[in-house]
Order: sequence, then structure tokens, then C-alpha cells
Amino acid sequence: MSRILAIDYGSKRCGIAVTDNLQIISKGLTTVHSKDLIQWLKDYFEKEIIERVVIGLPKTLQNEATDATELVVRFVKHFKKTFPDMIIQTLDERFTSKMAKDIIMNSGLKKKDRRNKELVDEISAAIILDGYLQMKNQSFL
Repeated sequence: MSRILAIDYGSKRCGIAVTDNLQIISKGLTTVHSKDLIQWLKDYFEKEIIERVVIGLPKTLQNEATDATELVVRFVKHFKKTFPDMIIQTLDERFTSKMAKDIIMNSGLKKKDRRNKELVDEISAAIILDGYLQMKNQSFL
């Protein structure tokens, strides 16, 4: 079976998460500089079979676009041109950074390690992917 990859896209960094081959478990994979993301994805897609890519779409509490939404929308357009055969899906990412920070705070990491913004992005991507997997599994019920 193939994997599902999730991206928490940001202006500087992107958190990346991926499922196992059975698409049951998600895990943070890495963080990539935004400018390097397309090349990183090309390299990764050559090594792994990816069924689809889920990308977090920033929204306000009122379900409206944020300042970061346009950045993600532009990336999605670029992604579709670069990888026309890859399925890409956006998913509401409200609260993922806050949830990631809470997970890190409760993880027992040292204070220095808890300040790692790359770790927040990677965990945020895993939370986005978990949300997608839950949504997918509910549609089968």
C-alpha cells in the first residue's frame, strides 16, 4: 500500500509528516525550508509511493481566510503544476500549532528543546495528517 504525506506549509519552514504503508499511523518526518520544498518532494516521491498529499489550510475562528491562506493557496497551485498526477487535498489546520506546542510542553523535553520551532512544524503536520486519517475513517462508517 502507499503512504499519505502531510505538509504544514509556512513562509520559512514546512513541517512534513507521513503515514505508515497501511495508512494507520502518522508520524512527523522532518522540517524543510519552504524554498527547498518542491525539490525535497521530488526526491521523496522518487523513493516512496505516495497516494496523496494533505496540506493544512489556515482559517480563522470564523472559518475565513487568514494572512497565511494566500501563501498556501499559491503553493498548492505550484504543487499541482509540478506534480499534476498527485492528489492534493487541503484540510483545516486551525489550532494545530497550539496543539503541537501543548504536546511538546507535556512531553518532558528540556526547555531549550521545547523552543524548537521546527519540532512544532513537524508535529503540526502530524496533527494535520491525524485529522485527515480520522476524517477518512469516519467516512467508511
